[in-house]
Amino acid sequence: MTRRLISSGSQFERDIGYSRAVVDGEWVFVSGTTGFDYATMTISDDLLAQTEQCMKNIQAALRQAGAELADVVRVNYVVPNGARFPECWPILKKYLGEIRPAAMMISAGLADPRMQIEIEVTARKRAP
Repeated sequence: MTRRLISSGSQFERDIGYSRAVVDGEWVFVSGTTGFDYATMTISDDLLAQTEQCMKNIQAALRQAGAELADVVRVNYVVPNGARFPECWPILKKYLGEIRPAAMMISAGLADPRMQIEIEVTARKRAP
């Protein structure tokens, strides 16, 4: 089995010491991903914009790993304010509605007060 590390270039990855994703055989584990635009290290103050950026960041990591959103089998959401989670649903449905992975939502504080959502996924690459 080959293990490969995927990086987004985020300063967080370097400072903390983790990878955006890890590919282990047919499995892809994408770390908790926030709404930062990693190219500019900026983040919107809008929850929906952050959710959209999270999904774009996850999609980019999956593609680097040779996978797609369609390969996602599990998703975990973390939001500091659980009452606001339903506001995210239309965007989450846009990206994952047809895939319908197993899911869980946790309400907890995040590392930076600007962060309003963090999403991690597990994917299993399909045979070519």
